[in-house]
Amino acid sequence: MERKIDVVDAFNGKKIVFIHDIIFKKKQYVEWKDVKEYLKRYVGEVYKVLSAEEEIYIGADFPNEYTGSAYTYTLKGANAKAKANAVQGIPEMIEIATGDNYKANDEEKHSRNAKFGWYRYDSYFAIPVHDNDGEVDHYNVFHASLLIRYSEDGKKYLYYIIDIKKGTSHKAVHDKKPIS
Repeated sequence: MERKIDVVDAFNGKKIVFIHDIIFKKKQYVEWKDVKEYLKRYVGEVYKVLSAEEEIYIGADFPNEYTGSAYTYTLKGANAKAKANAVQGIPEMIEIATGDNYKANDEEKHSRNAKFGWYRYDSYFAIPVHDNDGEVDHYNVFHASLLIRYSEDGKKYLYYIIDIKKGTSHKAVHDKKPIS
C-alpha cells in the first residue's frame, strides 16, 4: 500500500505531517486489530528525530501498546479515527518531533524496558475531512505526544503516542507530491 504523506511547514513555524488517505474509515468503532497489523510493518525500523539528532527504534511491543491500552479504548469518534489513521505517518511524526522532555523511570514494571527513563516529544499530524461528494473539504490538525522509552540496551524506542488532541483545521489542499 502506497503511503500518501506530506510534511508541511505551518504558519506558526511548526511542521505538520499531512496524511492524505483515510484507511481506517469507520466512524463509530475502530478495528484496532487491523491497526495493530498495520503497525507491525514498522517493527525493527529506526527513524531520527531531526531536532534532537536522536535515533528512535520501533520495538516489537509498540503495536500492542498503541492499540491495546486503556487510553486507546477511551478514545471515541474523531480522536479514535485520528489515532488509527495517524499510523500512516509515524516515521514522519518522529522526524518532525520537538520537545525532548525527560522523566526518570519511577515504575517497577518498566525497570527493564525503560531503565534509563522516558522522553516525550510533541508532533503534529493532519487528516482529511471529506465533503458529501467524497472530495477533501479540509484537514483537521492534531497534536500528539510521542512517548519514548530509554531501554537498558541503551536505545530509545517509540513506546506510545498519547494526548491526541484536535487543534485547528486547514482549508487548503496542498499541491505537494505525496511521499510514498
